[in-house]
Amino acid sequence: MTTTFNLKDKKKDGLTLIYLKAYFKKEGKRFVYSTGESIHPEEWDFTNRQPNNLNGRTAKAESHRTIKRQLDRYSNHFTLVTELYKNTHRELTAEIVRQEFDKEFKRVSVGKNKFYEAYDEFTTFKKKNQEWTGSTISKYDNIKKMLEDFEKTKKYKITFDTINQKFYTEFTDFCMVTRGHINNTFSRNVGLLKTFLFWALKNNYTYKADFINFKKKTKVITSQIALKKEDLETLLKTKMKSKKLEKVRDVFIFSCVTGMRFGELKFVSKKNVDGKTLLLKEEKSSGKKSREIPLSGIALHILEKYNYSLPLIANQKHNEYIKEVFKDSGYTHIVEKTSTRGKEVIREDKPFYKRVSSHTARRTFITMMKRKGKSDKLIAEISGHRDMKTLNYYYQVTNEDVKEAIDDTFDLNIPENIK
Repeated sequence: MTTTFNLKDKKKDGLTLIYLKAYFKKEGKRFVYSTGESIHPEEWDFTNRQPNNLNGRTAKAESHRTIKRQLDRYSNHFTLVTELYKNTHRELTAEIVRQEFDKEFKRVSVGKNKFYEAYDEFTTFKKKNQEWTGSTISKYDNIKKMLEDFEKTKKYKITFDTINQKFYTEFTDFCMVTRGHINNTFSRNVGLLKTFLFWALKNNYTYKADFINFKKKTKVITSQIALKKEDLETLLKTKMKSKKLEKVRDVFIFSCVTGMRFGELKFVSKKNVDGKTLLLKEEKSSGKKSREIPLSGIALHILEKYNYSLPLIANQKHNEYIKEVFKDSGYTHIVEKTSTRGKEVIREDKPFYKRVSSHTARRTFITMMKRKGKSDKLIAEISGHRDMKTLNYYYQVTNEDVKEAIDDTFDLNIPENIK
C-alpha cells in the first residue's frame, strides 16, 4: 500500500493545506489526513508530490526542506503502522490508521508509552494469567535489572524509539564484554527481550519493529558433565561427613535415576506413587498429561528412607553443597570446560567437582539412557521433553564413548593370510 501527498486546493491563489492520501482497496475507502503543512500551489512539484526547489540555499528552499521533513514523518509513520499490522497478522482499516495517526501526532491522549511501564504491565499480565513458572518470572526480573544496569553502564537511555540497531550493538558489547556472557546466555536473553517487544508491538506500545532483525548468536553445545553408573555407585559408597551432605547426595541421586528437574522434586509424595511408578503432573505445561516415571530400586530406597518426602533445600544451596559431595568423594581431577563468546573459544581448566550442579543429574539420566540405546521417544516420555532437539542437547558424548563405538563397530577378525 502506497501513500501520496496532494494539495487541498491546487488552484488556490495563496497557501493551501497538504494532505496525505492512501487507498484501502479491500474496504473501497480512501484515507485522507491533513499534515498541517501549507504551501502555495506554485511552489509545489505536482510530478513528485513534494515541495519544489529543495536544493537551493535561499530561505525559501530551507522552508521547503522543513516541509519535506514533516511530510516524511507522515509517510514513514504510515509505513510503520502498516508493517505493525502485517507483522502481527491483523487486518488494517482506514479508521485504525486514522486513530494511530491521531495518537502519533498528538491529537488524542497517548496514555502509557514508557518502556518500563509497558514491561511491568507485560510481566503482570503474564503472572496474572498464570502463564509463567517461578523460574520464568525470575528470568524476566533479571532481564529488567540487566537493562537498567545497561542504561547506567552504557549511558544509553532505553525507550521504544531507541530500541534499534545501535541499541543491539551496544547491548551485545555490554553482555559479552562487560558481563562476560557466552553465546548461549546472550541468545537466551535476546530471546526473552524479543518476546516482550513482540507483545509491546502487538499491544500498540510501539510501532518500531527493528528488533525483529536482532540476531541470536549461534547456539553452541558446550561440553558438560554427565556421570556413569560407576560414578553413582561411588557416590553411594562414600560416607558423607554430615547428614546435610548425605541428604543433598540422596536428592541428587534420585534426580539422576528419574530424570526429574530439580523444581519438580517438590511434587513427589506418597500419594502420587503407585507401586513402582511416580505419577507427575507436568509443571511447565498444565495442558499435558501426567508423566509416568518408573522407579528403580535405588529410587524407591531413597523415597522410603525419607518417608516419601525428599529433604529439599533451595536450588542455590543444593548446587553449593553437591560440589562438596563430589569433592569429598574424590572428584578433584582437572577437566577442561569450553565455551564460546562471539567467535572466540574459551578454555578453562577446573576441578571436576566445581562443574557439577543440580542440572547434572538430569543430563546424567538422559546420557545414561542414550548410552544403553534407548530411543529418544522413550526417554522423552519419562523426562517430559517435547522437543527432541532440546533433549539431545543433554546427551554428552565422551572420548571413551567414541572409542567404544569404533571398537564395537569395527572389531573385525583379522585373517591369517594378511597378518
